[in-house]
Amino acid sequence: MTDTPPPPDYDFVVLGAGIVGSAIARELAGYPHTVALVEARDDVGDGTSKANTAILHTGFDAKPGTLESRMVSRGYTLLSEYAQQTGIPVERSGAILVAWNDEELAALPGLRDKAADNGYTLCDIIDADEVYRLVPALGDGALGGLTVPDESIICTWTTNLALATDAVARGVTLRTRTRAESVTVLSERTILHTSSGDISARWVINAAGLGADYVDGEFGYDRFHVTPRRGELLVFDKLARPLIDKIVLPVPTSRGKGVLVSPTIYGNVMLGPTAEDLTDRSATATSEAGFEFLLGKGGTLMPRLLEEEVTATYAGLRAATDHGDYLVEVDHDQRYVLVGGIRSTGLTSGMAVAEYVGELLTKAGVLDSARTELPPPPRMPNIGEAFTRPYQDAELIACDSEYGRVVCFCERVTAGEIRDAYQSLIPPAGLEGLRRRTRAMNGRCQGFFCGAEVGSLVDAHRCPAGSPEATETRKEAVR
Repeated sequence: MTDTPPPPDYDFVVLGAGIVGSAIARELAGYPHTVALVEARDDVGDGTSKANTAILHTGFDAKPGTLESRMVSRGYTLLSEYAQQTGIPVERSGAILVAWNDEELAALPGLRDKAADNGYTLCDIIDADEVYRLVPALGDGALGGLTVPDESIICTWTTNLALATDAVARGVTLRTRTRAESVTVLSERTILHTSSGDISARWVINAAGLGADYVDGEFGYDRFHVTPRRGELLVFDKLARPLIDKIVLPVPTSRGKGVLVSPTIYGNVMLGPTAEDLTDRSATATSEAGFEFLLGKGGTLMPRLLEEEVTATYAGLRAATDHGDYLVEVDHDQRYVLVGGIRSTGLTSGMAVAEYVGELLTKAGVLDSARTELPPPPRMPNIGEAFTRPYQDAELIACDSEYGRVVCFCERVTAGEIRDAYQSLIPPAGLEGLRRRTRAMNGRCQGFFCGAEVGSLVDAHRCPAGSPEATETRKEAVR
């Protein structure tokens, strides 16, 4: 009989490789401790983080005095700086909240005051003429608006991948396809029982998003509950982009920020999201009712938009909770940190939340002195439409002709970019991961034209020729 090997052992295990979890793993890897980033899915950023409205928020409309307000404001600064360092595409488009009735118009001064209470003082109230000067394609009936000059659009996919890549470069062990199922808290360690075997941790950081309340329950708590809130969105063809160059927001309500119209970093126009509370935490399918609702809203907000073609639809689940703020709390006795209730603002606030977790652990005497030498932040491939793409870069193509060989013609993705994705520190686990890294098959034809060739390139870079994996990849691409 052979002895069972001990479980892999880490100082910190972070559960959830979305934006917040990846940012926390990266932060902890700045100290001389062993860190694992554990993700139930087969790729980073494959849950809530992949499907949101991709807006870099100033935090102007957060509830003043909350942890969320502090984290979003700080996160805006941190992520803006990090985007410049890493090449995450960001466009400072600005936003306008549009009032469509007298009640909404009367709410604008209060929203401007709330922004000031949150430390953002650049909002201005404008009249209807100015609203239509800034957004001529807007539907009839707008009475006025509130400008938010620094709201921006960003690539949420690249943000998540950059943070996770940075974490791995700093020494974090990434474990995908590893679902935390239960825990056993011992005197000095915690044993995580996962779908891939046991893992030992000195501290556990719960950034599990939609599953955060389940994990919290494993540590004996019943302090919040997650309700999956489905948000469906319509993505319009790039020919619609001249209609809008700013984010058009509704006046927010207690239920959420409502339906917006926004340009995307990829050159499209987005309409959405819906807000439907569900019970199924895996229900990411779109619905006929959701589309009808969005088309009805779009007909009021921007009728000309509905004359353009919808090239993609998707739905994401946000982790709505019964708690009015972020929940970031440290349990010293169980060596456990909850990072829960992080709504869609987590895209903006993720780096600040990670910084805050580091501060809490430092005050608790858990973290050693920060490492003095760290690898530089990764330089991410650009998939933003407003910046030079590889197929446009003559110097790059002269050095490597694969950047001049366009494979996906809708999105102008080259063979060189697909090769680079599979040679990167965190290669895609499947075709959806490849979409998020390159935009391949993400355009007007949704892979109908390029799917076979993309599948062949994936075979060449990921799977041995003739293997079952290669055959399945080709079938998936063609579908």
